Amino acid sequence: MRIIAGSRKGRKLKPVNIPGIRPTSDRVREAIFSILYQSVVEANVADLFAGTGAMGMEALSRGAAHCVFVEGNPKALSLINENLKHMDLEKNSQSLRWDAMKNLQCLKRTGLKFDLIFADPPYALNAVEDVLQVLAESDALNPGAVVVFESAANQGVVEKTGAFELTDQRKYGKTLVSFFRFML
Repeated sequence: MRIIAGSRKGRKLKPVNIPGIRPTSDRVREAIFSILYQSVVEANVADLFAGTGAMGMEALSRGAAHCVFVEGNPKALSLINENLKHMDLEKNSQSLRWDAMKNLQCLKRTGLKFDLIFADPPYALNAVEDVLQVLAESDALNPGAVVVFESAANQGVVEKTGAFELTDQRKYGKTLVSFFRFML
């Protein structure tokens, strides 16, 4: 895995060897950021179920103002912290050990309002609606915030759920990437 573009372009992330952690492929990450384009610059970003942290680090490399990495697995969180240090991205980020399925009050506690959220829970959870619900309840999103949600390609995704509306959806092999806009 490597950073695709921006100030850290070409730099390699430390490899992941943690059961249950499925990194977003470089190809899918590049496609997502091509769609997001300029909306990353100066954005406050949250990387939920962060795994390796590649999505958030890519956002920071491309000019995001700040990124909060939320991960429940302590080994993965340790890897994220190693990669942040390796990439010299510590000052623009923080990492939190938290169960994002339970709630996301950890985001509110940062004092930030978020513009862009990446969510990549284990596919077996089929958790699109649940995660969007806890995001809406977090009171940590700016109006118009974009949520990029990765799920299994064979899982259905609703077009509108609560305060979120589906604006785009793309399939990449076994991965379905859905873009939601926070409508409040």
